[in-house]
Amino acid sequence: MARIKGRFGRIAAVTVAGALAVTLAACSSGGGGGGGAAAPADIPAAGTDDGSTLTLWTRAPLEKQAKLLVEAYNSSHENQVDLTVVPNDDYVAKVGAAAGANGLPDLFAADIVYAPNWASQGLWKDITSQIDGLEYKDELNKGHLAAGTVDDKEYVVPFVLDLSMLFWNKELFKEAGLDPEVAPANLEEFADAAKKIQALNKPGTYGTATGLNCGGCLVFTWFPSVWADGDQVLSDDGLESLLNSDTAKKVYDTWKDLYDSGAVLPSSTDEAGPTWTAGFTEGKVGLQFYPATLLSSTPFDAGVSGIPGPEGGQSTFVGGDGIGISKDSEKSAQAWNFLSWLTSEDAQVGVLAKNGDAVARGDLASNQYSEADPRLVTINEVAAEGQTPLALNFQQAFNAPSSPWLTLVRNAVLDGGSSVDADNDEITAVLSQ
Repeated sequence: MARIKGRFGRIAAVTVAGALAVTLAACSSGGGGGGGAAAPADIPAAGTDDGSTLTLWTRAPLEKQAKLLVEAYNSSHENQVDLTVVPNDDYVAKVGAAAGANGLPDLFAADIVYAPNWASQGLWKDITSQIDGLEYKDELNKGHLAAGTVDDKEYVVPFVLDLSMLFWNKELFKEAGLDPEVAPANLEEFADAAKKIQALNKPGTYGTATGLNCGGCLVFTWFPSVWADGDQVLSDDGLESLLNSDTAKKVYDTWKDLYDSGAVLPSSTDEAGPTWTAGFTEGKVGLQFYPATLLSSTPFDAGVSGIPGPEGGQSTFVGGDGIGISKDSEKSAQAWNFLSWLTSEDAQVGVLAKNGDAVARGDLASNQYSEADPRLVTINEVAAEGQTPLALNFQQAFNAPSSPWLTLVRNAVLDGGSSVDADNDEITAVLSQ
């Protein structure tokens, strides 16, 4: 397998009050300090299954996976989980309001960007002893565990992993004279494939697509190209942006060339996130950096690999949601029964892998479903080594509609690219506030 780099860290978190001012993002923020009450130490290893009703909140992008997991749990346990799916843009405010009113559900999931912040603010119970007691703890996704760990206390387990991967339409590859079974080895080959598909001159069909007005989409799909070449996007403490490196500039230059050549879906220019994957799903885009969770709903034969860098390699952004027991729950033992089951082979393989989703355990990367679809093995292997960057002000620096990261990308791709160094300094200024 191609080289994949991995790095994880923990740093201080922002307050929930600050989080309420921003919308959910596609990637991770920082953690440190604070923490919630400990769950009772005498919880059985598998929790308690006594017919209790548990409440669970999740955000809409993971509705499909959440429903499948809850249905499987409810059909096999005395406990019953009552699932509430909240619109993505409303989730932070709903959690914040409930936390202030001591009205959080028994369990709630969080985009990995908020896990460090909410853990440090005490919104979840400390379940360190329960997680440490899992015989397969070392196989759980390290990025999700790190994001939910504050001062060596653990608050969340992985709920659903979402990874950025390179997908390509095999039929369009064939039509363009490309080998449909071979992934582009680097960004140059990626761009060459996009241009060849564009040269087919098929009405409404384009080489590639992205979200040039969506900071979260861009960190999710462009950061891995930097990591693939062995570079970083942030300093270890999360206070300095490194997005003016030679590697990063090669990424911007590649996309500027693709944009100028007309190989980028035109709606990408103003795409703010809601429909950034639609063109590929509809078979109108040749290849795209794309969420792995959409594999099962992609209605044609697509190839899948990690995201390449300018010189090669592969990487991925490990996104998705973590989940924990809320500070307000009075059913910790029953809630842990759901979480321990969630990390089990029954849930990871019998529900998630069966649905074509990534598993959160490295020891289950190869399973009965991945054996039938090697693409799942690829996704699971990349997931085990991917990255989740952590920073105090990640949301403000990268995912907010007016973020300096979005300014950097739009200047670099749409307006000539002469301000990358200055725009990078602006990102650092926000990170270090």
